[in-house]
Amino acid sequence: MSVAVAQPFVRRKVPAAVRRKRFLVAVANHSLLIVAAVMFLAPFFFIVLTALMTNEQALSSHLWPSPFRWQNFVDVFHQAPIWRWTLYTMMYAVLATLGVLVSSIPVAYALSRIRWRGRNLVFATVLIALMLPPVVSVVPLYVMWSKLHLVGNLGPLIIPNWFGDAFSIFLLRQFFMTIPEEYLDAARVDGCGELRILVTVMLRLAKPAIAAVALFQFLYAWNDFFGPLIYSLNNDKIWTLSVGLQQFTTVHRGVLWNQQMAASVVFMLPVIVLFLFAQKAFIEGVTLTGVKG
Repeated sequence: MSVAVAQPFVRRKVPAAVRRKRFLVAVANHSLLIVAAVMFLAPFFFIVLTALMTNEQALSSHLWPSPFRWQNFVDVFHQAPIWRWTLYTMMYAVLATLGVLVSSIPVAYALSRIRWRGRNLVFATVLIALMLPPVVSVVPLYVMWSKLHLVGNLGPLIIPNWFGDAFSIFLLRQFFMTIPEEYLDAARVDGCGELRILVTVMLRLAKPAIAAVALFQFLYAWNDFFGPLIYSLNNDKIWTLSVGLQQFTTVHRGVLWNQQMAASVVFMLPVIVLFLFAQKAFIEGVTLTGVKG
């Protein structure tokens, strides 16, 4: 009795004409996305190419560096206190992000999972604060911080984040509403209090939303220009990167476009790397937030 021997599977090579047709169809189906991507990426590539030019090339009509001048990324650290600006920017971003998480998570949990009188009124107040234009409160806040003698440092930018953020509370509250109530009821049956439920159950299940809130706040603080400008402009020792780059040309007497672009690349690189590593959690947190009421 003969035993049939299985023949190895051989993948048939796709003809070149079929591959070309599939490629053209894919380009046509994603043409709008490709155009949008080019529009968004073109300025970034222009900045990177200019950062690799000499100053004379940066002022010419040439788009491609010849030769590539990598020394610009070294020179910019000698021309300006980039490390100090980065330190204060990191301090602002990290402390503000930590404050938003610590203050917003308990409030969002109380508004979503604990029943108490006046909960809807408080949530409506949060929504009103969310819709309030920030420019409305700029002058009163500046006067208040001035009377507290805190103008001239990063305190007015960091301290408010430790008292909650309307957008973060709203985002976390919406995500908490998607978590099944049965998980919380089971924890209550086991004798857990609300604080323990928040720490052991909700925080574990809400990691995508928490990561999204942290990323939102970190990017906002890192890119913030207006706040550091009005509160620390009279003290150049605590400038953040955004303010420092704006003052780069004034401090160094003239526009060195190649070094200005190199400094801009240094400014953008940390947030780009952060987003690439955290984009999965960021997308999950944003997309799952609107599933349930």
